[in-house]
Amino acid sequence: MGHTGVEREVEAVWRIESARLVATLTGMVGEVGIAEEFAQDALVSALEKWPEEGVPRKPGAWLTTVARRRVLDRWRRDERFRSHMVELGREFTEHDGRSDFDAVLEEDYGDDLLRLMFVCCHPVLPTPARIALTLRLLGGLTTDEIARAFLVPEATVAQRVVRAKRTLARRRVRFEVPSGPDRDARLSDVLEVLYLVFNEGYTATSGERWLRPELCEEAMRLGRVLAELLPREPEVHGLLALMELQASRFRARGGPGGEAVPLAEQDRSR
Repeated sequence: MGHTGVEREVEAVWRIESARLVATLTGMVGEVGIAEEFAQDALVSALEKWPEEGVPRKPGAWLTTVARRRVLDRWRRDERFRSHMVELGREFTEHDGRSDFDAVLEEDYGDDLLRLMFVCCHPVLPTPARIALTLRLLGGLTTDEIARAFLVPEATVAQRVVRAKRTLARRRVRFEVPSGPDRDARLSDVLEVLYLVFNEGYTATSGERWLRPELCEEAMRLGRVLAELLPREPEVHGLLALMELQASRFRARGGPGGEAVPLAEQDRSR
């Protein structure tokens, strides 16, 4: 496989694994912004090493292990995290001999992913920032992709993401799933973000394309993840069912030239 092929595979792995990786690292370091920096370091290592060494059998575990070792290296240089370094250093001493990183893959990422969702959609952030941060960290989209999807300058999206991270750090938002009434309210915030993303794809608010299926697909993908993490939440399944139902009409909603087809004229067989 040539370098271009490896780079494409790295990109595909990153799109799938980045949310889990950032979630795991946020649980370690306590801040989303710092966690993403370590995740990006792991991505750079993959781009440097995989073309020469080949793509590992378990690429997600490889990225996670590299990123966590970078965290340990940082802690070794920082006296404030000495106790964390000792504990996690012992853990990695036990795992280093396992070249396939099975121990990393055996970890349960579900709780960390759920926490990351609640952090990205925290009410201290304005809605545009919640959307940008969710698509950036949970969707794995680049700032350019988000900007093109919402027809705003890339710099605008980048600023929203940076400001969101700073706000979360300044307000010391905890990496946790809230409980009781606060949890219900925050879950509504999460569902609102997913539905706003879906709606922008289903009927775009601006631009020449009135339908952007890629945004709808991203909202549904995140909705499926959330349904797996919260299998007993009817509101989650209700939103996912609504999005799936509306998405089933995609092919019938547009004509050969991309024009909109009214509901009464849509071919239900499609």
